[in-house]
Amino acid sequence: MNNKTEAYNWPQGVLSVMTRQVAGRRGGLFTKVGLGTFVDPRVEGGKLNTRAQEDLIEVRELDGEEFLYYKPPVVNVGLIRGTVADERGNITLDREGVLMEANAIAQAARACGGIVIAQVETIAKAGTLHPKQIKVPGILVDYVFVAKPEYQMQSEVSAFNPALTGDVKIPLGELPRLPLDERKVIARRAAIYLRPGDVLNLGIGMPESVSAVAAEEGVADQLTLTLETGPIGGVPAGGFEFGHSINPEVIVEHSVQFDFYDSGGIDIAFLGLAQADKEGNVNVSKFGGRAVGCGGFINITQNAKKVAFLGTFTAGGLEVAVEKGQLKIIKEGKNRKFLNQVEQITFSGKYAAKTKQPVLYITE
Repeated sequence: MNNKTEAYNWPQGVLSVMTRQVAGRRGGLFTKVGLGTFVDPRVEGGKLNTRAQEDLIEVRELDGEEFLYYKPPVVNVGLIRGTVADERGNITLDREGVLMEANAIAQAARACGGIVIAQVETIAKAGTLHPKQIKVPGILVDYVFVAKPEYQMQSEVSAFNPALTGDVKIPLGELPRLPLDERKVIARRAAIYLRPGDVLNLGIGMPESVSAVAAEEGVADQLTLTLETGPIGGVPAGGFEFGHSINPEVIVEHSVQFDFYDSGGIDIAFLGLAQADKEGNVNVSKFGGRAVGCGGFINITQNAKKVAFLGTFTAGGLEVAVEKGQLKIIKEGKNRKFLNQVEQITFSGKYAAKTKQPVLYITE
């Protein structure tokens, strides 16, 4: 925000898939992801400050349809993390809760003439790692750094939680029940729209509560919860472990998950709502002049068969009480979430209307 660096923000799924494009020297990426949002060059072009002057995204027409073309970056340094490196630099990801795209990043750096630095927990003798365990071959790795345990946390709060890697399964009945507050009221209203067999994506914050409600109601086993980082099945971990799943059934690579998302694989997505406006636009990426970033929000919301945005009417000091099945607003928050115009368009209501996508806005 102080213009000390040239700053841009792209959708997480675009960045994830772009590493494969760069790795194969296939040029940039053509996709509809981002049309009508702040990354569209007719809106903001993904530029975060006035120092960002280069046009990195273009609108192109292919077979009579509009696409965004994201120009490929040059990768000078690939920073990746794994569990074990052998003496040849082969890397495993055994204790990682998500696989991400370590191999594609390493390939992209090499394709650009850059270097690859891998951080790991320990070193093994050459030839002792099973070939199928190795996710990044040593021919792509220039430097290996063995980290101290405090710098190799699995998440922001766990050194290693085996339930996030699928090494153990914990009883979901042991998970704490949600208190009956505005978050749970909204989550229960959202859960009404669940159908047996649905494949879901849940965003961080309030949407996490939807899975907790499903677990409380004993219907979690009828749904498949997914996260953009790669877990399929299980229950998304909340708070500072978000991005991982408890008891995942499958963990695929980051970019592979976004291929599934972009193809319309999600039946319904539940995402947060920082701001919404009269056009149906939603903003979660920039407010109060502070750039938060879009994460996977654009890929997910634009391509899900149905999307639901969850949020209270106000924030910042909101006080509520639930008594005898009634929600009472004791004090409204100082920040209004429903505005005439959002500060930044992370989800385009006009584009959703154009594609006839069902959209829900669920509040207290």
